[in-house]
Amino acid sequence: MKNELILRTKQFALDCWSFCFKVPKSREYNAFVNQLIRSSSSVGANYRAAQRAKSTADFINKLKIVEEEVDESVYWLEIFEELLSGHISEISKLQKEGKELLAITVASINTAKRNQQRK
Repeated sequence: MKNELILRTKQFALDCWSFCFKVPKSREYNAFVNQLIRSSSSVGANYRAAQRAKSTADFINKLKIVEEEVDESVYWLEIFEELLSGHISEISKLQKEGKELLAITVASINTAKRNQQRK
């Protein structure tokens, strides 16, 4: 699970950055692009921080941050979906990727919680 999450967080961030470079440069889009880059960048950074957690509770808290950042990225992708009809297939792929990453993250949180309760 951990290795898959590492690969997914990296890939999601890279795919979001790649998409952002294709978005037209204008005042209208710059704020959205910056928010998507910020949230998708935080996904990988926060997951690496979770890996270094000293306790299960700390690991769970950091994974919850990852969950929030992925959720925020998916939100910004929904806004792009409304604004950029020329990139629908790419946006749909990123949304699917984000939702899968959310599911994996939530499963990791739930597994960590169960392990903590057993102790």
